[in-house]
Amino acid sequence: MGKFTGVLLASDFDNTIVDTASSFRGGLDMPAPSERTLEALDYFMKNGGAFTVATGRALASFQRLVDGVPMNVPAVLCNGAALYDFKTGEYLETNMLDREACRRAQVMLDAHPAVAVEAYHIGNVIHAVHPNDITRHHEHITHVGVTEAPSLLEVPVPLGKLMFEGEHGELETIRDWFAAQGWAGEYELIFSDPTLLEMTALGANKGAMVLRLAERLGIGREHIYCAGDESNDLSMLAVAAEGFAPANCAPAVRESGATIVSDAAHDALADIIAILDKRYS
Repeated sequence: MGKFTGVLLASDFDNTIVDTASSFRGGLDMPAPSERTLEALDYFMKNGGAFTVATGRALASFQRLVDGVPMNVPAVLCNGAALYDFKTGEYLETNMLDREACRRAQVMLDAHPAVAVEAYHIGNVIHAVHPNDITRHHEHITHVGVTEAPSLLEVPVPLGKLMFEGEHGELETIRDWFAAQGWAGEYELIFSDPTLLEMTALGANKGAMVLRLAERLGIGREHIYCAGDESNDLSMLAVAAEGFAPANCAPAVRESGATIVSDAAHDALADIIAILDKRYS
């Protein structure tokens, strides 16, 4: 037992725990979490706190980072499409895309040949259709290669998510087209970056899966805290007793009323734990 027993902290990884934006755009190596951040996490968990990462990354691209990001409860992957226990190596819960989602998305790829898509299979394989420069930058950051496919119709299912990669205007057109077909009610379509539009099954979002994790742990919403920087984090910021965001967050996150702390390059997570340390003193 400790002062944080019964408290859950869920944090986005990219540009919240570490600053990966400059690496993504400049082709640089991704930094590791800072010593101050790691010390803060160690303190939080040793005093009973439950910490997890809630990321848009799939298993294939987050697995190599796990040893450097201490967690003591299962992680939320694929923007909330999956809850994965790294200790047992198994999915605990999933909410996946099917073949019909691939068929619909392929219509948009045919109409926008400059746009790429990465398809994240539950079996830990990433396929790419129309790979472009953004795809290659993403491969560099994740250190996970993609397997090219001529069409989403040839990609195996089920899928945790589809990630469209292209210029922001084209991605907005794709998002709006799904809505115009009446399909917006069947999917989550959220930007995780101006050049990345993520598509998951309806209800597969970070907020919903964080609540499922909290239920498994027996933790009430009044003791859930979440941190994130982008639009795909808004759902979990909304379900938290208090949502936090690094100073580098997107305007939509800042406007959501999240508590702003230091930016990702200056130990945002350590600042959050310092706030919780006073709250649970």
